[in-house]
Amino acid sequence: MSDASKSTSSVLPPSPRAHTAGAKVLAVTSGKGGVGKTFVSANLAAALTKRGYRVLVLDADLGLANLDVVLNLYPKTTLHDVFTGKAKLENAIHKAPGGFSVLLAGSGMVEYSRLTPQVRNEFLEVVNSLVPKYDVIVLDTGAGISDVVLFAVSLASEILVVATPEPTSLTDAYATIKVLAVQQNRDHVHLVINQAARMGDGRAITAQLQTVLDRYVGSEAGKRMRLVHVGDIPIDASVREAVMRRQLLLLTAAGCPAAIAVSALAAKLDEALLKD
Repeated sequence: MSDASKSTSSVLPPSPRAHTAGAKVLAVTSGKGGVGKTFVSANLAAALTKRGYRVLVLDADLGLANLDVVLNLYPKTTLHDVFTGKAKLENAIHKAPGGFSVLLAGSGMVEYSRLTPQVRNEFLEVVNSLVPKYDVIVLDTGAGISDVVLFAVSLASEILVVATPEPTSLTDAYATIKVLAVQQNRDHVHLVINQAARMGDGRAITAQLQTVLDRYVGSEAGKRMRLVHVGDIPIDASVREAVMRRQLLLLTAAGCPAAIAVSALAAKLDEALLKD
């Protein structure tokens, strides 16, 4: 059984969400790894930047950060340095290809892979400091339902779950969404299907997940958890090429099907979330 399918009986204390004024905070998360979550976060940030937003992507996967790899960045200052007092927050923010800003976690932050009171307070302070300075903050979280991942997600006003059509991905996505409904009292999440064989498959997948959620989660959470399908990103050889070259797809192959789909996703989120 995957980690995301294990018992969800332990409930985290409620967390203040960092979204009263300033940036919209969007958590991009997934039930399992390897579904393209960081790819979506980075390219979505580029697409939103192109639409005129001031965007920052925060690598919230404190234990297994890889946003720097995707963007081919080698920062001398990271979130680790901010947490340890070695650097000021503004010195750890870097420009990424695509014009958006990034705050990278640094790889192998083992001491931050558990949600201690110190990690909780430091992370919250960083996010709250960033909110007034940007229009959109994308939290590229880890996968699954660890306490660090759930805390990062709890700070967001909106959640985007990335899944693929594979059964293991959908099972873990369901488990993650269930936790968000029961533990965080969420009443909706947004769902994007990556590596879709056919455009439109995501609507059918979303409907199937919604049926399961209505049957098994609604009664536990006390209210209906609503899934909002916001797009499909098709299987596209250009994606693998961009990832292997450590380049943003929207910069190297803006006209390919996957890039067009990411741009459409940004447009949909722009219309549905960012202008309300």
